[in-house]
Amino acid sequence: MLRGVPLGLTFICLEEFSLTLSLPRLDKPIGTWLLAWPCMWSITLASTPGQLPDFKMAALFGCGALLLRGAGCTVNDLLDRDIDTMVERTKLRPLASGLLTPFQGICFLGFQLLLGLGILLQLNNYSRVLGASSLLLVFSYPLMKRFTFWPQAYLGLTFNWGALLGWSAVKGSLDPAIVFPLYFSGVFWTLVYDTIYAHQDKEDDLKVGVKSTALRFGDSTKEWTTGFGIACISSLALSGYNADIGWPYYAFLAAASGQLAWQIWTVNLTCRADCNRKFLSNKWFGALIFSGILFGRVF
Repeated sequence: MLRGVPLGLTFICLEEFSLTLSLPRLDKPIGTWLLAWPCMWSITLASTPGQLPDFKMAALFGCGALLLRGAGCTVNDLLDRDIDTMVERTKLRPLASGLLTPFQGICFLGFQLLLGLGILLQLNNYSRVLGASSLLLVFSYPLMKRFTFWPQAYLGLTFNWGALLGWSAVKGSLDPAIVFPLYFSGVFWTLVYDTIYAHQDKEDDLKVGVKSTALRFGDSTKEWTTGFGIACISSLALSGYNADIGWPYYAFLAAASGQLAWQIWTVNLTCRADCNRKFLSNKWFGALIFSGILFGRVF
């Protein structure tokens, strides 16, 4: 027991603290991986040929991905708490269930953003402005499902901002020929994995009245995601070519193409468990691309 604090109150405080820590989904790290990989791709692509990437920069972006993903989850839970109560997969989240108040959620969001600011201030001025500009996407993304069937595209614009920011943090500016194809490859990748993910909730989404690419594409989902997958791999190839990267990159890119094709063509879109399994496998797609860039730069 804390000195001077009744035992019952101590338990209540610890329980609220535990519930607050559940807001950033620390028990589900896939979101952090998906946010971190484009950052790592960009940082490694910006490294000097023959040398390893800047480990300090990679560590900063790894921490930043953890914090920003957590902040995004908190914003999402605050704005969607009325919807989450009507969706089977989300109805027990702390804000939706009433176990935490919106004020507690806002306070925790402020704490996360303060820590994120501490990381952002360690970057160059160009990257500070570029990084801060992503907050508009972070805060507005949860609203998109109310207005458009393409919230997954908006998530792609948000989640892959690190493809721009990682390069600028190393170089102090952007090289559009390299970073723009890298950024849009991430957007197309997000359209693949988050459309598959959205098929888990399509029945609930119909009842609630929110939109998604899963509902927009319906039975044509595999054709659409195949197109996005081709666009993703093509953009990655263009970025690597413009960066004059070594041949190992293309060997890993071929392996990543196979992994993405396996996801798209073997997923059972009527099975929530299989959709989730294929969604989780994207951490390996990100790892393959990272390995290709790393070996392509070093050798």
